[in-house]
Amino acid sequence: MDNFLYFYQHLPYNINPTAFSLGFFRVDWYSLMYIFGFLAVYLLLKYRIKREEIKLEEIFNSQFSIFNKFSNQKIKIQKKYEDLLLDLLSYSFLGLIIGARLGYVLFYNFSYYWSNPLAIISPLDSAMHQFIGIYGMSYHGGLIGVILVAWIFARKNKINFFALADFVVPAIPAGYFFGRLGNFLNGELYGRVTEKFWGMYFPSDALGILRHPSQIYEAILEGIILFLVLWTLRNNEKFKDKMLGLYLLGYAICRIIAEFFREPDSQIGYIFSFLTLGQILSGIMLFFGALLIFFGSKLKKC
Repeated sequence: MDNFLYFYQHLPYNINPTAFSLGFFRVDWYSLMYIFGFLAVYLLLKYRIKREEIKLEEIFNSQFSIFNKFSNQKIKIQKKYEDLLLDLLSYSFLGLIIGARLGYVLFYNFSYYWSNPLAIISPLDSAMHQFIGIYGMSYHGGLIGVILVAWIFARKNKINFFALADFVVPAIPAGYFFGRLGNFLNGELYGRVTEKFWGMYFPSDALGILRHPSQIYEAILEGIILFLVLWTLRNNEKFKDKMLGLYLLGYAICRIIAEFFREPDSQIGYIFSFLTLGQILSGIMLFFGALLIFFGSKLKKC
């Protein structure tokens, strides 16, 4: 039993964050988890299309007439929509990466990047000698990036943004599961100090003390639990126009809870001696989620 506990608590030391490398080029598990998350969301939404869980006329409004020539050819209609969906997710993935990076720069370490602007996009260390990759992403910045890109995409293609969002968001938490798993495999964003036996030691922790594996907590809360709730309610008529609001509200609650176990960024620490920046940003997110739940059906008709 003691040997098993020792192995479990030191598990992060036995994980190589690099999946494979070719010379100076390397691919980390963290990057692969982003790709796996993207694929999981795409496949789940493709499943919804094949199950005909979506009414195209609600999303395309007057533009639904462009599909009239396919009215008797369901497969072609689905293929057309799957192509649009893939385009949306591709653009959203780009918005996620850019938004998450800029969000981290603006929200979490603005003074450093103001003095070192090249570090925002450079994968090299400060001396420009060693490849270290680009680290530092903000979920809330990524969310803003995705919403902005999706809104532009909807406007360009004359799609009802809120109806499209209600269709897409039940699958989104599945991607978060892989993202948080990537944080764990990368040995980053570990939790606060604990004496609980399920705590772990992380190589990047300079203090070398037992900590909450908060990445796993977030994978369960933001990934599994939130996904199960939204996926279960996705076709419920009572929540038909409220999925985007439920997503924002649900994620905010999960994140606020998880932040009580997660170590705050050292350059920021605690705000008002007990809150983290992640909790404050999630509180704002919770507020907007509540508004969307209340006004969801009205916005969908806009």
